[in-house]
Amino acid sequence: MARTAEFYNDRRWLGWDLLCGMVGPEHALWDYLVRTGIDPAEILWFRDNPCPPDIIGVNYYVTSERWLDHRPERFPPHTHGILDGIHSADVEAVRVLATPSAGIAPLLVEAWERYGIPLAITEAHIDANREDQLRWLLEIWEAAKEVHGNGVDLRAVTVWSLLGAFDWNSLVTQNHGYYESGAFDVRSTPPRPTAVARMMREMSSGAPLSHPVLRGQGWWRRPGRWLCQPVATPDAVGSITADGHTLVGTDAAPLLITGASGTLGRAFAHICRKRNIAYRLLSRHDMDIGDAASVARALDLHKPWAVINTAGYVRVDDAENDVARCMRENAEGPALLAAACAARNIHLTTFSSDLVFDGAQDTPYVESSPAAPLGVYGRSKLEAERRVLDAHPGALVVRTSAFFGPWDKHNFVTQALQALERGDAFTATSDLVVSATYVPDLVHACLDLAIDGEAGIWHLANGGAVSWAELARLAADKAGIDASRLEAKPAADCGYVAARPAYAALSSERGILLPALDNALARYLELRNQHDPEMEELIRTMETRQPQAGGQRQMEQTTPEALQIQRH
Repeated sequence: MARTAEFYNDRRWLGWDLLCGMVGPEHALWDYLVRTGIDPAEILWFRDNPCPPDIIGVNYYVTSERWLDHRPERFPPHTHGILDGIHSADVEAVRVLATPSAGIAPLLVEAWERYGIPLAITEAHIDANREDQLRWLLEIWEAAKEVHGNGVDLRAVTVWSLLGAFDWNSLVTQNHGYYESGAFDVRSTPPRPTAVARMMREMSSGAPLSHPVLRGQGWWRRPGRWLCQPVATPDAVGSITADGHTLVGTDAAPLLITGASGTLGRAFAHICRKRNIAYRLLSRHDMDIGDAASVARALDLHKPWAVINTAGYVRVDDAENDVARCMRENAEGPALLAAACAARNIHLTTFSSDLVFDGAQDTPYVESSPAAPLGVYGRSKLEAERRVLDAHPGALVVRTSAFFGPWDKHNFVTQALQALERGDAFTATSDLVVSATYVPDLVHACLDLAIDGEAGIWHLANGGAVSWAELARLAADKAGIDASRLEAKPAADCGYVAARPAYAALSSERGILLPALDNALARYLELRNQHDPEMEELIRTMETRQPQAGGQRQMEQTTPEALQIQRH
């Protein structure tokens, strides 16, 4: 592919070469241009009438540098094509080369040496999770400072796109409503500044770049990015230890995650690992959030930049006769944790529930809707919201509902599908309306919000209002599973101890960040029967090292009250 690669490397300059009057018979692409049928005199007109730009703008993406390979069978079908008459693959170099490219810096030098015209980086953007947006911008900024210091007349770095972009991942060729935020997120009114905006302020003022996630490598520099066996031996850019901790760097401040025995805590650990965010997943033995001394010891030991609290009492019916323990785990513990985090300037994310509402309205609840819980569990969560935000106004309290996901076998949707696949009857309530939440979407959104430093109450769910029976039927229909043995019954026949709101659907006035339920179910079905070795190893490891405190494990956020519906 050498001749083809040389041709494309020459052609990338052609527009500027024409403007700068550099194209004549001696130019590498003169014959290429003449063969198109263009009158040579028209081409030479540009040489005789140059109009070089005042500034050359350079757009550079992680996918800009390409790898051409004459062995297309090594790569996915979408990379295949014919180049210069050769069946080949055209792949992002970052997906092939074991050693990442040097990035934009040498390309800026090349442009400067070729034209001697001032330059600007006019698009510094990547569609990625928030920490990788910051890491990409850091690479661009450091490259800009490097070449400027070496004599390249580089005038500006433009952070694009300031307000994000819709469907840019398909170059606006498809209308999926896919939104990637930029320095601002326009899903909030007014547009909400993200961590990118804070980083821009730091860069433009000369302040040190402060966010701890900048310590990690972006996905384009991490193992696992390749589409085939890499061309050379990769360098290690991070490691995962046996106890489930992702190490981004020995001096990287971690994210602390409570709730090691729960589904949500493990999901956060799993996704932090994939996103290369340093974390520590803590059990109750490691940090008991109801014990101020235990909290202080853990925070002072690990020195986190943020805490994600997924621990809590989740047995809604049992709470009616276990008031003291429910309040300790759900209200007193988070309040202690919030006060300790506030004293150390540590961001906190903790979780509340749709059960803080009484179900009296028939439209989705938003953050400012009046709360009026019907049972002990809901009261414990509402009390937690008040105490946490009083102790730590910078904390983020996420209300959510009805978890389902691909990594645990005990959530409502998974159990419904498994039963119906076996041909067993499955019972779910027909008159309790909720908004379902896909756990991976919830975790990604919470991590982005934590990185952004968001505070206050935020509703996160995958939209819509469905009864538990409707949710089971939707999942079965989408999976192509016969739902004829699904039995819908009213809540009054389920034998609940605690009252539930008849209507508890969630929406948000702060910004709807999670995709629609139909989209979430489709992605869940793609993953639910796939083995995920990393998650399986994480679960095994945490179960092995999980001690029993006083013979009882702390009840941590595992699954919603939906499980009690399923059991009936």
